[in-house]
Amino acid sequence: MEEKSQKSGDLWSGLALAALGVYIVAEARQWDYLAPEGPGAGFFPLWYGVAMIVLSLALVVSSVLRKASAADTAVDWQRVLRAFLSWLALVVCVALLKVLGFVLSYALFTFCVVAIMYARPLKSAALIAVTSAAGFYLIFPTALGVELPVGVFGF
Repeated sequence: MEEKSQKSGDLWSGLALAALGVYIVAEARQWDYLAPEGPGAGFFPLWYGVAMIVLSLALVVSSVLRKASAADTAVDWQRVLRAFLSWLALVVCVALLKVLGFVLSYALFTFCVVAIMYARPLKSAALIAVTSAAGFYLIFPTALGVELPVGVFGF
């Protein structure tokens, strides 16, 4: 019974992701694929949707062909909780984007992922969060002149 549910989970999630990929491709086809300056608004979503369809169908095929072992059927709830907490951190950081701005929201999200998902020490998580957020700031607003959402602190 557990073997069937594991295969079923991969099967259904693969089908759901394939459907999402089809939706993304359908929406992206309504936008410009190429513009005079280069790739248009539909270029990246189209290829992202195509990649999502291909990879999710590979998941479906592998779930149908795979013979589950006892190790495959056991659920590691600690890993599931860490993944859920990382997803929750993303939701919170997106919600705080207008208040904190992109740089601080990204730093907070990076900190949460490194500390929670990868279970690294808080000092390491803080260092990685600060350096990656500083890298984003140096590359986009400073080097490329691309505006990022700004929060109440001015960055």
